[in-house]
Amino acid sequence: MMHRSVLVLLGSFFLLQPVAARAQESPRQLNTLPAPTAPRAPADTTRRATSPAAPRQLASPPVMPDSVRQQQQQQRAVLPPGNTTRYSVGLKSGQVYKAYDVIIKQPLLGRSFLLLDGQQRFELDQVRYYEDETGFYVRTTLPGRSSRETTLRRDRVGRLSLYSITSTQYAGNGSPFGYGGYGRYGGFGGPYGYGGPMYRTTKTEYFSKDNGPIEDLSLRNLLLATADNQTSTNLLLQARQYQTYTTLSYVAAGSLLVAGLVSTLNSNDGNGASISPLVYGSLPFLIVPLVLGGKSQNNMRQAISIYNRGL
Repeated sequence: MMHRSVLVLLGSFFLLQPVAARAQESPRQLNTLPAPTAPRAPADTTRRATSPAAPRQLASPPVMPDSVRQQQQQQRAVLPPGNTTRYSVGLKSGQVYKAYDVIIKQPLLGRSFLLLDGQQRFELDQVRYYEDETGFYVRTTLPGRSSRETTLRRDRVGRLSLYSITSTQYAGNGSPFGYGGYGRYGGFGGPYGYGGPMYRTTKTEYFSKDNGPIEDLSLRNLLLATADNQTSTNLLLQARQYQTYTTLSYVAAGSLLVAGLVSTLNSNDGNGASISPLVYGSLPFLIVPLVLGGKSQNNMRQAISIYNRGL
């Protein structure tokens, strides 16, 4: 019995041995290395490193206008060093003085005088011309006036130099019931509110040809002074036409206004006042001088400018 059992175990052992052998070989097949493949060519790193990269396409910058570029260049430009301003004072004796500071003094008691650098003093009767921070001034007599000298400011230099004088005149008191009238130096006052005297500032202009005597800046004088320039003469003749039209417009407006007021007073029959149409008809004639007056002055300015340029 025992021998039979031993035989059975031996037979089982021999039968199971091939199965175990195949079980051991199966993992070996799973863990087997893949079949070798052909080796790849090594990358050409030398060529990639040495070959230059392709340039990147960028958008073109905006083009700056020439005017803006020139303006920026002018702003960047360094200004040259400036000299300290020195003003000239010319005396009637022919002497010329230079000063850094020129002040005109007008004391309440006594005559006006010039003070140079706070030290030198000259009476205005000794001065022919002087400069200060406000402009250039000359001492001369006015045409058709007394022999008393006046200070004129020179506004333009040329063959026809322009001069002017500014004066302030008393224009009466303001309205006692409110604000004062118009004027550069108008005030306020009155027993019922603001008040005070009113002043009016006027500017009178003159000219001189080739540094000659001072003349009134009138159309007649300019026609005589510019007789050798046809362009300036034509402009002045046109300005004279504007002045003629302006005078006729004032006459027509005044006649219609007077006639309208008379007609309005005569037509008042107690049923209510009615304004005559003639009064309204005078309004367009009052507007015409406002337009033509500016054109006349503009022609005179152009004639002087053309004459000075020699056109």
